[in-house]
Amino acid sequence: MSVTLVLGGARSGKSRRAEELALAHQGPVVYLATGPELPDDPEWNARIAVHRERRPVHWTTREVPLDLAGALAAECRPEALVLVDCLTLWLSNWLLAGSPTSQAIQLLEEALASAPGKIVLVSNEVGSGVVPATAMGRQFRDAQGVLNQRIAALAEKVELMVAGIPLVVKDH
Repeated sequence: MSVTLVLGGARSGKSRRAEELALAHQGPVVYLATGPELPDDPEWNARIAVHRERRPVHWTTREVPLDLAGALAAECRPEALVLVDCLTLWLSNWLLAGSPTSQAIQLLEEALASAPGKIVLVSNEVGSGVVPATAMGRQFRDAQGVLNQRIAALAEKVELMVAGIPLVVKDH
């Protein structure tokens, strides 16, 4: 297993950086997209379209709003690189579904620990912003902080994107 976590704030360049890492991979690439299209949100759907347009046609794409652990088990192979964009949307999907995020995080950790090949995970760094005004917002921010800490602990490499520039936080 080789896990790289790419963290950053909104519009920091984290998805583009993860895509650069995937483009450098010599074998097959599987893109696990966690943000589903929304029927009543054309702006959101336009963002998804931009991501889709950047992907090479030879990459395999799967939409995985909830069962990320299952998708990793199915798609990770020694010769492949799996790019997950992004953990933040995946976690919010769990929260909005009313499911315990602690269970989801544990399932993800277990899947990553046993996955062969290379994995690049994108996640938002939410701890540097303002305190959310709602209880659900604070619950999400806290769960996202826990998720980022736990994934960073098991990752071999962690990069923090700042204004499009990757800063290496961990490399071993």
